[in-house]
Amino acid sequence: MTDKLSIKTRLSHLGRAGTHVHGLVNPPVHRGSTVLYPDVATRDAFRGQTYQRGLTYGLDGNPTHHALEDMVAEIEGGTHAQIVPTGLAAITVPLMAYLKAGDHILFPDSFYGAGRGFAERQLSRMAVECSYYPPCAPVEAVEAMIRPNTRVLYLESPGSYTFEMQDVPALCAMAKRHDLVSMLDNTWGIHAFQPFIHGVDVSIQALTKYVVGHSDVLLGAVVTASEEHWHVVRRTALDLGMYASPDDCWLALRGGRTMALRLERQLESALDVARFLAGRPEVAEVRYPPLPGSLGHELWQRDFTGGASLFGVVFQPGFSRAAVNAMTDALQLFGIGASWGGFESLALPVGTSLTRSFGTTFPAGEAVRFHIGLEHPGDLIADITQALTVLTANQPR
Repeated sequence: MTDKLSIKTRLSHLGRAGTHVHGLVNPPVHRGSTVLYPDVATRDAFRGQTYQRGLTYGLDGNPTHHALEDMVAEIEGGTHAQIVPTGLAAITVPLMAYLKAGDHILFPDSFYGAGRGFAERQLSRMAVECSYYPPCAPVEAVEAMIRPNTRVLYLESPGSYTFEMQDVPALCAMAKRHDLVSMLDNTWGIHAFQPFIHGVDVSIQALTKYVVGHSDVLLGAVVTASEEHWHVVRRTALDLGMYASPDDCWLALRGGRTMALRLERQLESALDVARFLAGRPEVAEVRYPPLPGSLGHELWQRDFTGGASLFGVVFQPGFSRAAVNAMTDALQLFGIGASWGGFESLALPVGTSLTRSFGTTFPAGEAVRFHIGLEHPGDLIADITQALTVLTANQPR
């Protein structure tokens, strides 16, 4: 489909048979494990078509998977996408694909916690060396950490808890000079950041978030910049037995149709709420790259066309964790829970509990991560206003 069309238009048409086909608008769900052939010769012809979508067995995927793969690849501007069952699997599959015993990888210190756990428990067990670098460090400082056995440079911009922005184009250019594979967790930037025009080799997506959009499906995707990279990722995913339910893929296709509109609305609401919080005396800092004056705003303005509705609020140093927890408990329109990207608003205290290698996470104090859903922003602001009275009431004098 031509890239001259708006992403909203493309999302409405991707993965469908076309406008001049008589039939249902949405494609059906294809379920199945066994694939039958009319004869042995036909079966033999399909063998070895791992990368050509030949139907050989359910694990290889079917038209439902392929339609979602096409949609995600189109969104990110990649050549191919591999669907996997969770966002965490979208992290672990490419790591397994490109790393072997004796290799070294550089992670940003803002690396997603579950991915960090995989690195420290599983990659270390496989004799892969893992190092962390400050997310906002100059390129030269990151370059100085490269070793002769460094194989992968991992990026996450912004970090999904601390919202540090990275200079992705500069870091990827540096990675190419050293023949490193660059991987980016682009879940926050889906639809707003085009990874491959900025030099990324492998893009990671938790489709659980905005693509699904309804907080009821776990899915992930690995998108690649080239055929060569896709073959590496695809082969590893199949070797690991990675398979996503076609029913879940169909729900993600359905969610993807409205993703651009939801993101647009949620971004506007998130900016309203973030501006309100930035003006409150209880707040030391709002970390939201689209917000002028926020950490990383200049990089966001340069490289992004939009954004997610997830941000962090750092409270003044005098407020205790107990007071921040009481404020969070007092919220009535915000759920308390992990994940984000759905239609509902969420709040999750994060504060100083995150694992970091370079000093404190939030120098000012305790923090709450807010996800803004589809509720009216005025209602959300009123809810936060009443909860802030609980914050101050629970603060020891």
